[in-house]
Formats: sequence, structure tokens, C-alpha cells
Amino acid sequence: MAAFADDIIRLRPFDDEPKAFVFDLQLFAAEDEGRTEEPTEKKLREAREKGQVAKTTELPQAVVVIFGVMVVFFLGAWIYDAMARLMTYYLTGFTRFSLTERSVLIEFFRMTEVSGKVLLPIFAAVMVAAVLGNIVQVGFQISTHPLKFDWKKIKFDPATIIKKMFFSKQVGMNLFKSIFKVAVIGVIAYAIIVNEYELIMKTPDIGIALALKSCGIVALKIIIWTSVILLVLSIPDYIFQRHEFMESLKMTKEEMKEEIKETIGDPHMRARLRQMQMDLVMKNMIREVPKADVVVTNPTHFAVALRYDRFTMEAPMLVAKGVDSMALRIREIAKQNDVFMIENRPLAQDLYKRIDVGDMIPPDLFYAVSLIYAELYKVKGYRQAAI
Repeated sequence: MAAFADDIIRLRPFDDEPKAFVFDLQLFAAEDEGRTEEPTEKKLREAREKGQVAKTTELPQAVVVIFGVMVVFFLGAWIYDAMARLMTYYLTGFTRFSLTERSVLIEFFRMTEVSGKVLLPIFAAVMVAAVLGNIVQVGFQISTHPLKFDWKKIKFDPATIIKKMFFSKQVGMNLFKSIFKVAVIGVIAYAIIVNEYELIMKTPDIGIALALKSCGIVALKIIIWTSVILLVLSIPDYIFQRHEFMESLKMTKEEMKEEIKETIGDPHMRARLRQMQMDLVMKNMIREVPKADVVVTNPTHFAVALRYDRFTMEAPMLVAKGVDSMALRIREIAKQNDVFMIENRPLAQDLYKRIDVGDMIPPDLFYAVSLIYAELYKVKGYRQAAI
């Protein structure tokens, strides 16, 4: 932290009276000093559960406009016909109406029905487009956390408020996007209107339906091209929003240490890690059973698989072991792969209880295991020296 003299800038006016204008440079400082560590998976998951995700609003806006305009374009004739029949009905039969409470209620429901039929396809298309525009960016995630009122977020700090209002990257980006969109819409509208100038000038001399169609085509071109530009703009905006989102979730070294401590100390996490380790060990054991020389059984409760290579191993190695259902699985795989199996209850229990997978057998079991291998060589017809 620099000294107070370095934190201010003093400007002396031209008059003789010494005056100073003090600017706090902390307004321009990073919002979260010391947050240098990338957010962990746990931090990102918690943020997502709270509804905090990186997304751009330009993509849903563009998709909503395109879907809505396309519905109006394809159903324009039907919409025009429905509205024309409604207007004809009221303009031609106005003198026949008797304004009573019942008649007004009937006509209200009639207009509601026609308007609903006309607007329902547009509303449905816009709703689908809005949902798709967000799902494409962040996936499907429902969270009610943003609806909760948090008093802790209300801080009456003028320096922070001014900073967020005038000196934040988000404000600058939003200002740039607003100016860019206004400029793009203006340029596109001008270019299309100039190109269709003769068609527009002929509208007073043609029928109402044809004039509306001509103006509708011009408006459709403007909207479609504007939406395409917004789609293109959404790409760099999404990159910026994701960068700002990741920056906002960065952690200090102390927060990182606390999270690691909490994660390791979480009993559910420890149980999950143990389960994952057991699953990995079991998968490795299952792959090693077909490579074993012999499987020693209890015969039903215990099963251990041994492998020995006299050129690379000093003694036989335990490659798999199991009890109950796992022992049954080992025996089934050994049978499928024609691995020699032999029943020896004391040896099977001793190997299972004393040795871990991947360990060599202890010297005091050499003799018992050598008898097993002698039987193996005898049955298989091997001509190798005993252990």
C-alpha cells in the first residue's frame, strides 16, 4: 500500500490562495485486491447453484427477435386476415350494437379470444427462443437464490457506489454495446431504406395490403440484419462476460486453504474418495485375474489370485483378492479364462488378511505357495523349477 501522499493528486489553481483537489486513486483500483487464485470446481458449482453464471444478454435478445419476426412473417397473412375481419365486424356493425353490460362483456371476450389466437404463436415462439438462448450458454439450471433478499449486499459506501457506476469494466462494456447497437441499427436502416427508396415512395399509389406488405418486407430486412449483427456481437460479449465472471470468483490464498481444508475434512467427500479408490482397485483387479497363474479359494468366502514371473519377480505377487461377492466374481473370471483354481482354506484366508494387492508374498508363506505352484505345474504339465 502506497503512502497517503501517493494516493492523492493535488492540483493548485492559478490564484494565490492555495487550494487542493483531492482524487482518491482507490476508485480506480482493483475491486478485489489479493484475489489471485483461480476459482475451484466447488466454488464454480456453488455459484452455479446460486444462479451466478457467465452469459451474454445479446444472444437471447437476437434469438427472440428472429423467432418473433419469423412467426410474424410466416403467419402474417393469417394475422392480417384475423385483424381485418375483427375490424370489419365492428366498423360495419357498430350501429347495431346496444351498449349494455352483457353486450360489452360478450364483445370483450370476443376480442380477447381473437387477440389471444393472434398473439399466442408469437408469445410461444418468443418464450422458446428466450429459454433456448440461455440454455445454449449455461445449460439447464433452476435456482431461486437470486430471488432472495440479502441485506448483506446493501452497503452505503459512496466510494464503492461511484466506482461501480462510473469506473467499472461492466459499465464501460454496456455503454460501448449501447452505442454500437444504435450505430449499427442506424447504418443498416439507412442502407436498406436507400436501397428500397423507390418501392417505399410508390406505397401511396398502391393498395393498403400491398403497401403494408412492401413496408413489412423493408422492416423485416432491417430487423433480420440487426439481429444477425447482435448475434455476432454476442460472441465477444460472452467472452468478456465469462472473463469478468471468472475474475469475480477468484479467491485469495487464505480462502483457497480454507476450502481445501473443508473439502478434505468433509466426511461425505472422504467417503466418496474411498469409494472411488475401491472402485478403481476392483477394476484393476478384475483386469489382472485373467493374467494370474492360480486362484486360491476358501472355497466360497475368500479368493486370491497369484502371478509369478521368475525373470522379473523375486516371489509370487498377489494380483487380486476378494471376499463373498468379489470372491465369486474372481472365480467366475478365472473359470472363463481357464485360470487354475485350487482350494486351500488356511492359505486363502492368510493371503487375504495379510497381503495387499500388488505385494509379494512374505517369506513364511513361500513353502505353502510353492506347494500350490507345484500342483499347478503338475496339472498344466509345466516343466519349471519350483520356487
